[in-house]
Amino acid sequence: MLIARLIADSAKLETGLDTAGAKLAERGWTIAGAQMMDFCGDVLQISLPEGESSAVASILDQAFGPCDLLISDRPIEVPHLLISDMDSTMIGQECIDELADFAGLKDEISAITERAMRGELDFEAALTERVGLLAGLAEETIAQCLAERIEPVRGARKLVQTLRSRGAHTVLVTGGFHSFADPVADMIGFERVVGNRLAIADGQLTGKLASAIVDSGVKARTLREEMDRLGDNARSLAMGDGANDIPMLQAADYGIAYRAKPKAREAANGWIERGDLTAVLELFDIPRAEWVD
Repeated sequence: MLIARLIADSAKLETGLDTAGAKLAERGWTIAGAQMMDFCGDVLQISLPEGESSAVASILDQAFGPCDLLISDRPIEVPHLLISDMDSTMIGQECIDELADFAGLKDEISAITERAMRGELDFEAALTERVGLLAGLAEETIAQCLAERIEPVRGARKLVQTLRSRGAHTVLVTGGFHSFADPVADMIGFERVVGNRLAIADGQLTGKLASAIVDSGVKARTLREEMDRLGDNARSLAMGDGANDIPMLQAADYGIAYRAKPKAREAANGWIERGDLTAVLELFDIPRAEWVD
């Protein structure tokens, strides 16, 4: 049994369902049921006795897009773990790009960031190169950048706080830096932070890292470690937007790509393309009256 939940333009629902039904029938798959959810009336739930998740997701995307979507081969439950990337997922910026702007290097470093996020460059090599370009930047620039440039995306705090109110453990895991991630975690409500540390000497960035690199393997391993601690019946939600998040998205029970690069979106079993992060709460059918600010 496959269960798909989606949020789309209400004007497209009827024709979208007809289109999806016809496309699914061409593959030999039938819709067993389709109904609007009780608590979140914007969410359409579609049930199929059989089907291949990625193909079904593609058909629904074509029929209803742009839409927010979650698809699962088991009943959808509120997760016990939320583990998320930070840059361009929980915040609207790439911290290293914004920091580079203070050094007059934003265009150069942003180009490397974009290619790394698309999976065109090795993440570790790309990170090492970008950090090296920041050598000599004043340490105090980090605080200025944080105050002036870094903001959570809409719905981030509400998502984290609401899931915490339901008992979920929350982890922010980033290929970025603790200098930004720790304050962001405090701002949004994450309980644990895993990230890189910038090396600083004599009040300046040295162009090196002061810790082992947090890459895609570390992100996936952190998820597995947290799930081992929570036990066999726990369910996990991972969120991210770039190639470095793919193993984590694939390892989670629910991997949701937020306005993601193509490779990350293809690897996920859900995505947010239309709404803000509160759309995740709707996809898990959490009543709006229970959302926590």
